[in-house]
Amino acid sequence: MKTIYTIIVSILILSCKNTNDKVVVIDEKQETIDSMKMQIEKQRIIDSMREVELNNAKKREVLVLKESNTTNKTTERKKWSGAAKGAVIGAGVGAITGAIVSEKKGEGAVIGGLAGAGVGAGTGAIIDDKKKK
Repeated sequence: MKTIYTIIVSILILSCKNTNDKVVVIDEKQETIDSMKMQIEKQRIIDSMREVELNNAKKREVLVLKESNTTNKTTERKKWSGAAKGAVIGAGVGAITGAIVSEKKGEGAVIGGLAGAGVGAGTGAIIDDKKKK
């Protein structure tokens, strides 16, 4: 009799096994599949937007090409004047010389830079006047 009770109890214990694990695994798999489908849909939308933008860019490119054929304007860069070149060169040389000669390096560099810029600008302006004549 004991063996029968033992068999019945063991059958009952084994039959009470939790089957919710399978349901949870299936739900997790479905969530993963749904997530992947959402990502694919987002990527499809992004790709279609890129394609539309690319088509619009091609249309704009054609329009720009048509405009550029009618007008051929070339703009030259404005060149530095002799006074500006002289001021920059004079400021650099003056700052270096002032820093080397002076005991207070920073103060000497500032004074030398200002003096050099003034002399360089004046010299550049004189050279510009000679070139114009």
